[in-house]
Amino acid sequence: MGFVLRWFAAFGLLSLTYNPTQWNFARWASRDWGDQMPLIVLSGLLLLVGYIIYLRATLRSIGAFGMALVLAIVGALIWVAQDFGWLDLRDPTLNTWIALVALATVLGIGLSWSHVRRRLSGQSDMDDVDD
Repeated sequence: MGFVLRWFAAFGLLSLTYNPTQWNFARWASRDWGDQMPLIVLSGLLLLVGYIIYLRATLRSIGAFGMALVLAIVGALIWVAQDFGWLDLRDPTLNTWIALVALATVLGIGLSWSHVRRRLSGQSDMDDVDD
């Protein structure tokens, strides 16, 4: 259940930032910058904090290579689904949603990996502490 919650939080963060509908931060900020600048700046900073938390945790747990590997696996799954005719990748709206799901999967796995590793190995990850 923990992974699902982390994945939904990552998907929410990504889709709040941009999605193919009109309800996203990027379109709101470009449309209403002159009228709602303080609220847009505050919202952008809150999104930035969310990205920093997710990216820092993901880089610390699986690293850049792990992120690339998870993204490659998700890409291969998409390729297989397209090859079997389950997906039609000619629709740009669908492609955007697929990209959001793929990126949320990378971030969700990155944030959850330390928990998975602890359960598999019995060892906890620790941050490096300077004495």
